[in-house]
Parts: sequence; C-alpha cells; structure tokens
Amino acid sequence: MAKTLALITSVVLCGLSVVAGADEPPQWAVCDRIPASYPAAPDGAVVVDPVDGEVQRLTAANPGGTTFWLAPGTHTLGDDEYGQIRPKEGDVYLGAPGAVLDGRDRNRYAFVGDAKDVVIRDLTVQHFTAGRDEGVVNHDSADGWVIEHNTVQDNRGAGLMAGAGQQVLGNCLRDNGQYGMNAYKNGRLTGLVVAGNEITGNNTDDWESQVPGCGCTGGVKFWSVDGADVRDNWVHANHGAGLWMDTNNNDFLVEHNLFEDNEAEALFYETSYNARIHDNTFRRNTIVQGKAFADGGDDFPVGTVYISESGGEPRVPARFDEVEIADNTFEDNWSGVTLWENADRFCNSPANTSTGSCTRLVADPSRCVAPDIDTEPLRGDCRWKTQHVEIHGNRFTVDPAAIGCQRGCARMAVLSNWGTYPDWSPYQGSVVQQAITFEQDNVWHHNVYVGPWTFTPFEMSRVLDPAAWQAAPYHQDECSAFTLLPTAC
Repeated sequence: MAKTLALITSVVLCGLSVVAGADEPPQWAVCDRIPASYPAAPDGAVVVDPVDGEVQRLTAANPGGTTFWLAPGTHTLGDDEYGQIRPKEGDVYLGAPGAVLDGRDRNRYAFVGDAKDVVIRDLTVQHFTAGRDEGVVNHDSADGWVIEHNTVQDNRGAGLMAGAGQQVLGNCLRDNGQYGMNAYKNGRLTGLVVAGNEITGNNTDDWESQVPGCGCTGGVKFWSVDGADVRDNWVHANHGAGLWMDTNNNDFLVEHNLFEDNEAEALFYETSYNARIHDNTFRRNTIVQGKAFADGGDDFPVGTVYISESGGEPRVPARFDEVEIADNTFEDNWSGVTLWENADRFCNSPANTSTGSCTRLVADPSRCVAPDIDTEPLRGDCRWKTQHVEIHGNRFTVDPAAIGCQRGCARMAVLSNWGTYPDWSPYQGSVVQQAITFEQDNVWHHNVYVGPWTFTPFEMSRVLDPAAWQAAPYHQDECSAFTLLPTAC
C-alpha cells in the first residue's frame, strides 16, 4: 500500500502558522572562504614583513592609531612563551592574502593588553598555547575591539576573549582547544555583537573529560554578558555545547543562526535572564550527549535548547522581559526544549555550581542563608528561576530512526528535582517542582510537532502523550498540532 500519514491528534487552530525550514544562506559558510580584502598595503599603513619579532618591534615603535599591514607569509613572535603583540589604542592590523600569525606551539597569546578600539582583520591566527579559560586574541578582554574576517584556528584555550562593545564579524573560529570564544571580562561586558561567523570543531582538548563537571567547553561561552546580539552564525560540529550562556547573562538576542551537529546542547542558557531566541534552525544537535545519557541509564530529558535556572525578570533591565523561544525550526535533534530548575541550587548553597555567584536581585548575598532566606523577598530572590519562558511558533520534527535512537529522544520537559539540600534550604520537597510546572508562567503554545513526541512535566517519572499534556492540570500547547511520522503499510 502507499505510504500514509498517521492520524493528526490535534487540529490546527487559532491562526497557527507553520514555520518552514530556513534555507542556508551562503554567508554561513565562512571557513576557507574569507575574501582577500587587502592585497596591497593601504595608504599610510606600516608594512610588516614576515620576519621573526617584526610585528612586535613595529608596534612598539609607532604611536597609537597606526595601521599595520602584515605582508604575505608566516609572522612569528620569537621563542619566549610570552612573545606577544601589545597594541596601542586604535591600532589596526590588516592581513594580506596568505598572512599568518603563527605561535608555533611556543607562544601563549597573540594580542594582549588593555588598549581600546583595536581592529584585527583578515589574519590567520594559529598554534598559540593559551591556558584553560584564557584566550589568544584580546587576551585581556579590552573594550571596543573589532575582530573581523579572521581565521582563528588550532589554538589551545579559547581563540578569542571579549570586551565591552566588541564586534566579532565574519570570522572562522575553528578547532580551538577549549572555545572559539570565551566572552568573559573581570568587569562589565556589555554591547557584544557576534555576527556572521562560522564556529566549528572547538573543544578539541575535551575539557569535560579532563576536568569532569567543569562546565568549560563549547563553541562560545558567555559569562555575565549584559546585552548581546548573536545572529547569522553557523555554529556546528563543536565538541560540547554550541553556544553556552552561563551565570548572570542578560538581554540576549539570538536570531537567524544555523546550529548543526553540535555534540551537546545547541544552545544552553543557564542561571541567566531575559532573551529572545528567534528564527533559528537546529539540525542534528545533542545526539552524542543524548546517547551517552541513554546508554548510561540516565533518563534526564536532555534537550537541544536547554534553559536551566533562567527566565524573564523585569527587574533586570533589558530589551525583553521574558525568555522567548519563537519561530525556530528543529529537525532531527535529540529532543527539543528542556526547562529545568535545580531545587538545591541557589545563593550560598553548596549545590550552586556557579561558585561564589549570586542572583542579580540580591544586594547582600551573605543574607541568603537561614533564617533570612526563609522569608520574602530573599526567599524568592536568592534563587535563579526558570520563569516567564514562552515557547511558540516553532516546528519540531524528529525521526528517531534517523538519529539512531531507541527511546527518549523526542521529549519536551519542564521539571525540577525533589529538594533535599542543604538542611536549611527553604526549597525542600516539591516546592520548586510545583513552581516551575504551574506557577512561573512557563508556556508552550502554537507549535507544530511531527514525530512521536512526549512531554515530561514536574519530575522525570511523568511522561505524557500530547493529549495529557494539553489537558488539566497542565494545559500546555494550546493551538498546537501533533502529527506522527509517515509509516509504510
């Protein structure tokens, strides 16, 4: 008999529009395709020949605001592990076609110092040996840098660090030991733009295996960034998460990106606030991590978009007052969106893996202990909450056979654990399970599902079909449509 569609279990209502898969725009493929913009030295530029140490010598000899043109060839920085370039404010470094800045696995860092408004364009930067959580380009997280059309590859640590107002545009961030970029600054990191980059193959040193539970891997890691636009990037095949926003980030716009084949979460938003995740495409992500959980007997609902202790908070100023996940396309990932809140994780709890950090709502974190934490406002403000998350207008398609899955790879979840720790915690028992599931304005609606989707609210043992998910007491996915995959008869 001909191939037929299984019964649609929920009709399309309320003006639901189906989101089509986004075509891959040509600009998403950046690596090995960066155009040669500076075949000759611009007028007034200082020419840097590929002589060992020449770029440092000329940088030191010229005033701030100088433009340097690195001629074709391999530029090196001497044999000292701290051989490095220290720009002055406003310096510009332009690479000719074939200009390579090579650390030769001897130098730790390429560009260091606190000079503002430095520009780096059209260079290949490779083979530097930054340490864990350190970076090669803009090592000291200076402000106002423009890093554009570079290939930053095969380094240890992170390819880039980030400062306030930094623009990271059209780069190939490839095969670095820890991250493509580590957006961390000891101070306010605001106004970050990450656009049009290819971010691929990072975490080659497999840091989660070296330091289990370090939370220190992925394509890009963001820490306490207040205001970021992340758009039009191709984030793929990273050995860990694709993009990971960790600890007190706020005001993120993540749109028009393509996430493919990342081994862990495509997008991980953790202990952070206020974001719009809009019009992205997610394909074949989280399969390595999902299979590892399943093979180990861990039934936690691993998700391709993982929202952990994060949500909308109008008291933290931002362009948005919720976490909105809207108009995205999900194709053959390991599951969809997981909303999680660890009942034992809050300020001053030994279970808080963001060691020493507290929420952005508490002026005096030392008060987040008994007895003060037992009463409002501290009872509410001492914990990061997964709240005000709206998931709508998305298309979720998964064929378990296509990703080699036996079970557990077509799930949505909104859940917590039973609170137990520490003994003075006011969040013990089912307090947080009840809150995240029913009381914190976490809502799915107007989505399309294709495949054998199940839903896990409250706790891991509850696994619902679409009808139960839509019915009382959950009342989720109003005006959504559910279709099983085609079957051969």
